Amino acid sequence: MSVVKIKPLADRVLVEPQAAEEKTASGIIIPDSAKEKPQKGTVIATGPGTKDETMEVKVGNTVLYGKYSGTELTVDGKDYLIMRQSDILAIV
Repeated sequence: MSVVKIKPLADRVLVEPQAAEEKTASGIIIPDSAKEKPQKGTVIATGPGTKDETMEVKVGNTVLYGKYSGTELTVDGKDYLIMRQSDILAIV
């Protein structure tokens, strides 16, 4: 895991999305224009939570999130998503 100088606030989570699939199961190479946005990633940092909501996810968890969840940002050339904990669907 990389060290990121971003500390999410409240119930927000910083997620590093996994890379999109390069090949199909049958071995066909997928071009960049046809790749789907990944919906799975690794938690890099979490906020402290709120008084009404404790944080369920921990740093290092692999999570599934909605297709249009979060805000995309780039730090030091790496892409991340920052989203609320409620946008996360499951811990894998």
